[in-house]
Amino acid sequence: MNGCSSKKSVMGFIHSVETFGSVDGPGIRYVIFLQGCRLRCQYCHNPDSWSRRGGEPVSAEDMLLQALKYRTYWGKKGGITVSGGEPLLQMDFLIELFTRAKEAGVHTCLDTAGQPFCRQEPFFGKLRRLMQVTDLVLLDVKHMDSEQHRRLTGHGNENILDMARYLSQIQKPVWIRHVLVPERNDEDEYLRQLEEFVRSLKNVRRFEVLPYHTLGQYKWEKLRIPYPLRGIDPPARERVAYVNELLHTGDYRGYLED
Repeated sequence: MNGCSSKKSVMGFIHSVETFGSVDGPGIRYVIFLQGCRLRCQYCHNPDSWSRRGGEPVSAEDMLLQALKYRTYWGKKGGITVSGGEPLLQMDFLIELFTRAKEAGVHTCLDTAGQPFCRQEPFFGKLRRLMQVTDLVLLDVKHMDSEQHRRLTGHGNENILDMARYLSQIQKPVWIRHVLVPERNDEDEYLRQLEEFVRSLKNVRRFEVLPYHTLGQYKWEKLRIPYPLRGIDPPARERVAYVNELLHTGDYRGYLED
């Protein structure tokens, strides 16, 4: 890892890690959740990750060394996934971590909601550098209607959809993920718009419907934040199956599969 060892390693602020992740990218993943997020998703299961303050300070060099302890479990498909919070808020840390990971021959995956995306500098130049050392992006598209997206997350979606288009332009492999939330984003009209949008992209390797769940509600209560989806149940299995058919998620062949 000579490319980064000549200077002081960039510090990141870590919310938590998952040493044997199986859903955030191909294979077995070492998943690093970064601290800080601008979105306020009503279904968020980690509201304690919102604040930019806090988190455990760890250098990119040390973070990779910690991850590599688990490398024997990753096999040919696994690697490192960085999630959040919103990892793009810690761009310098991400660039160094993924640069070091690629020098070590590790598969890198970025799990992002895309909210910080813009085509202005210095962000855009840093994102281009990051994409050079990123193998796969998991992009969460929460709602196709900007005003409804704002209701659900506190922000509009224009720049998020622009990030999806940019990733398509550069042919960066992407998994599109959509958290299905009853009474928020599960109307057929919006889902058809989502299907059309995803179909227009040229780089989608997988399209996933993730049913809303209430497992993080206790964290809202612990933080004394009113839970906005109280009384809304997760979608029924039949509804999830119908949405998968409506979105034609089975048409996407997957990534790094046999």
